[in-house]
Amino acid sequence: MTRQPKITFIGAGSTVFMKNIIGDVLQRPALADARIALMDINPQRLEESEVVVRKLISTLGTKATIELHANQRKALDGADFVVVAFQIGGYEPCTVTDFEVPKKYGLRQTIADTLGVGGIMRGLRTVPHLWSICADMTEVCPDAILLQYVNPMAINTWAIAEKYPHIKQVGLCHSVQGTAMELAEDLNIPYEEIRYRSAGINHMAFFLKFEHRQADGSYRNLYPDLLRGYREGRAPKPGWNPRCPNKVRYEMMTRLGYFVTESSEHFAEYTPYFIKEGRDDLIEKFGIPLDEYPKRCIEQVERWKGQAAAYRSADKIEVKPSKEYASSIMNSVWTGEPSVIYGNLRNNGCITSLPANCAAEVPCLVDENGIQPTFIGDLPPQLTALIRTNINVQELTVAALMTENREHLYHAAMMDPHTAAELDLDQIWALTDDLLAAHGNWIPEWARSARKVHAA
Repeated sequence: MTRQPKITFIGAGSTVFMKNIIGDVLQRPALADARIALMDINPQRLEESEVVVRKLISTLGTKATIELHANQRKALDGADFVVVAFQIGGYEPCTVTDFEVPKKYGLRQTIADTLGVGGIMRGLRTVPHLWSICADMTEVCPDAILLQYVNPMAINTWAIAEKYPHIKQVGLCHSVQGTAMELAEDLNIPYEEIRYRSAGINHMAFFLKFEHRQADGSYRNLYPDLLRGYREGRAPKPGWNPRCPNKVRYEMMTRLGYFVTESSEHFAEYTPYFIKEGRDDLIEKFGIPLDEYPKRCIEQVERWKGQAAAYRSADKIEVKPSKEYASSIMNSVWTGEPSVIYGNLRNNGCITSLPANCAAEVPCLVDENGIQPTFIGDLPPQLTALIRTNINVQELTVAALMTENREHLYHAAMMDPHTAAELDLDQIWALTDDLLAAHGNWIPEWARSARKVHAA
């Protein structure tokens, strides 16, 4: 009998996301009878996820099997693929802390999961848990591929590559393909007719090419159409979230010449240009949704109550392919059938204008040899310059984690473009103090110890 892949899902209580990934997996013939190991520390969420997976298997008629685990190491034992999707500290208390403490200093955020003081704190909470997975993988599944869906993606990917360079890993996000789909919609062009090439870092990669395939097989540059659509008020079209009109990215395209792959609500807090004290005109002009992530968390919790009940009572669960890359990667590695994905890995010279050790997001070929990033070369200098401002924060956060030097957390906050545009040095230091104190046991012990008073 042909061996079936073992797919371990750490953080399986993220039931909706887990359903999308496992639903994709079970629709691929080579993976349809996989061993699915679900692990979560919350027994109720784990049981809810088991119900969903059993109904997916029944709906699709596969021979996949399920294991449930509260123990991470047992769940990982013998895995071929490890999917990670968790939020350490959850919405309450940690996300609330990330938003409410900075507000006392007048520092407002939109998402706070990637950069800024929110991203730094999230990385500080998250990386030690990812490292514990890598330590267990080294012992019980050293050849498995880690498919990491956790924010702050760039900090996480960088930190794993630094401490566990032997682990085969990729950070995965849907912003590249998701944004390409949005732009195709804005232009009234079928997504299937679009060709693009993107590169940068997670949440700050740019479309270096964005083109439309013509009837004669040639390709037409779509950037002039995007610019014209924005200037004439036809783009962006209303999206899935009325609070987020997506104007920031179009505005940045007019300044940089390239379109960024992560949403306007994210991008507004990665730069110093949009969220400013006393500049409500900017908030209104660009439709910047302050406190957006907490709102989504509350809505998600409410939505899940009804969804969980619906899944429990349903005989079958509708399965639609998602836009996530996980099943494509697993299929290509398992069968050798090639595919192309956008992944976050150690740069290693793929983007020559960025540091070799940063986490770069580039097109990757996937086949039986694994995930192979492609060479990009230098980015346009204005893109390199902007991306470096974000890499500074990521690099110092990783340095803090690797050396257990608490001072580097303050340095990271100092270098953040949005924080530095709003607060002075004393405020940044005091805010970081307050955030570290408020996080308590959610962060490593070395980060909780008393900070030496900085030089006057």
